[in-house]
Amino acid sequence: MADAALDLPARESMDFDVVIVGAGPAGLAAAIRLKQINEELSVVVVEKGSEVGAHILSGAVIDPVGLDRLLPDWRTDEARPLKTEVTQDQFYLLGHSGALRLPNMLMPKLMNNHGNFVGSLGNVARYLAARAEALGVEIYPGFAAAEILYGERGEVVGIATGDMGVGREGQPKDSFTRGMELRGKYTLFAEGARGSLTKELIAKYRLDKDCEPQKYGIGLKELWQLDPARHRPGLVQHSFGWPLDSRTGGGSFLYHLEDGQAVVGFVVHLNYENPTLSPFDEFQRFKTHPLVAATLEGGKRLSYGARAITEGGWQSVPKLTFAGGALIGCAAGFVNVPRIKGSHNAILSGMEAAEAAALALIKGRAHDELGAYETQWRKGPIGKDLFTVRNVKPLWSKFGTYLGIALGGLDMWTNALFGASLFGTMKHGKPDHACLKPLSQVKPITYPKPDGKLSFDKLSSVFISNTNHEEDQPVHLRLKNADVPINENLPLYGEPARLYCPAGVYEVVYEDEATHANPRFVINAQNCVHCKTCDIKDPAQNIVWTVPEGGGGPNYPNM
Repeated sequence: MADAALDLPARESMDFDVVIVGAGPAGLAAAIRLKQINEELSVVVVEKGSEVGAHILSGAVIDPVGLDRLLPDWRTDEARPLKTEVTQDQFYLLGHSGALRLPNMLMPKLMNNHGNFVGSLGNVARYLAARAEALGVEIYPGFAAAEILYGERGEVVGIATGDMGVGREGQPKDSFTRGMELRGKYTLFAEGARGSLTKELIAKYRLDKDCEPQKYGIGLKELWQLDPARHRPGLVQHSFGWPLDSRTGGGSFLYHLEDGQAVVGFVVHLNYENPTLSPFDEFQRFKTHPLVAATLEGGKRLSYGARAITEGGWQSVPKLTFAGGALIGCAAGFVNVPRIKGSHNAILSGMEAAEAAALALIKGRAHDELGAYETQWRKGPIGKDLFTVRNVKPLWSKFGTYLGIALGGLDMWTNALFGASLFGTMKHGKPDHACLKPLSQVKPITYPKPDGKLSFDKLSSVFISNTNHEEDQPVHLRLKNADVPINENLPLYGEPARLYCPAGVYEVVYEDEATHANPRFVINAQNCVHCKTCDIKDPAQNIVWTVPEGGGGPNYPNM
C-alpha cells in the first residue's frame, strides 16, 4: 500500500536503544541480557502473535544450558516453566508394524538427553517475557513487524509495524490505524525460520553469499491428554524410518510431559523428491504405528500446530551482522538437527548479540556492525555445538536414511573423540525447492482416510490450533505470478502446495470435478498457521509469505 497514493497520515515514531523483532527465546534472551548489563537501556520487543507464546512451536526436549546462563535462579523459581526432567531416553528404527530399539551406548554423548527437560517452549517464552518486563523491557504482542526502516547509508534504523484495519483490496476501513515506527540504534531480528524481514535482509546485504543454501524441515506436532495408565513422565522417544521411505529424510518424537500430557510430532526434511508426498498425512500415518498407538489409545488430542525448522546448520549460517543490526536464534539457523534442539542456541545467541550491542552502546556507537557477535558465535558454544554435527544432514541427504544415519553417527563419534571428520565439511547442494521430481518420474503416494481417533484431517486440526485471521484484509500469501500454479506447477508436479501445506491453505478447484476442466488455484489464507513451508518448498519460488495483520495466526496454548 503506497502511502503517498492513499494520502495516509505519517506514522508515529518511538526511539529506543535496541529494537527486537520476535518474542521467542532468542529475542527475549537478548532483551533480558541487555537490561542485566545496563538497566538504563531502552529495549522494546515486538511480537506478531496475539500474545507471547501464541506462535511458538517446538518439540521440545530443552537443553537448559541457555537458561542456566541467562537466569541462574530459574530452577528454584516457583513460576519456572520446565518441571519434568528426562527420565528415560529411547531411540527406534520403525518398520511398518515393528520397531527396533537402538542401544543407547551406540549414541554419541551429545545425543544423551539426561539432564534435559521436556516441556512447552511457548511457556518458556511466556516465562522469559515476565522476567523481561520485570526488568523494564517493553513488549508489544499483536503487532507484526512489516517493514524495515533504512537510513541514508542503507543501514537499518528500526522497523515499522503493519497498518491495522486495511481492507482486502488495500483500502483503509473505518477501523484503520496507522502502524508505528520503532527506531533503534541497533535492531535484532529473532523472527524464527524463514522470517519475512530476515529474508529481505539476507537478500539486500547478500549475507548468504559465502555459505551453503539453508535447508529446512517441516515439524508437525500434537498435544495429547493421555490415559493415566499410559503416562510415563519424562519418557522421551525418538524414531526414524516408517512411514517415510529410505530416500526421504525425517523423524518423529513422543515426549511425556507433566499433568498426564504428551506431545507427539513428526519432521519431514523439505528436500524430499516426490511431489505427491504430504507431510501432514505422513504424520497421521505415523501415529497408527503400534509403538505410538499404544501410548495414544484412550487419549484425547488437545492441540495441533506446524512450523518450518532450519536444518542447514554450520555450513548454512549466513553472515549475521549488517549495519544497524543482527540475526539471532532460528533466524540465524542455529538448530542442531540430530539433537532436534535449537532453543538453547537461540538463547545463547540472543545473549551474545545483546552483549555486543551493549558494548557498542557504551562506546557511543550506533547503526554500525556488531562485529564482536559475528566473531564470537563460531568460536563459542554455539559453533562447537553445530560444528560437531555439520555432516549429519548432508550424509543423510546423499546416502538415504539407513546408510546416511549410520555414517552420520560415525562422523559424530569421530568429531567427539578426535575433533575431526573423515568427510571434512560437506556441502548441502541444491536448495529444497529445487529437489522435487516431476510426476512422471515418481510413484504417487495414496493415504488412508483418517479414523478420527488417532488420525485426523487438516481442517479439524487447524480448528484446534485456534488459528484466526481478520478475513477482510489483504491476502498475506502473495503470488509473484498468478498463472504459475495452474500453468506450470499443476501439469508438472500436480501443484504440490495443496499437499505440502499442513493447513489446507492451497487448493486446486475444478469447474467440473469429473473432467478436471477449468482448474483454479485457491488460497484459503484464513487457515494459515504461519509455518512458512510454502515460501520454502514451492518449486517455482512463486509464493511469498508476508505478515498478516498483527495478532493473526495460531494461538497455541501449551506448545
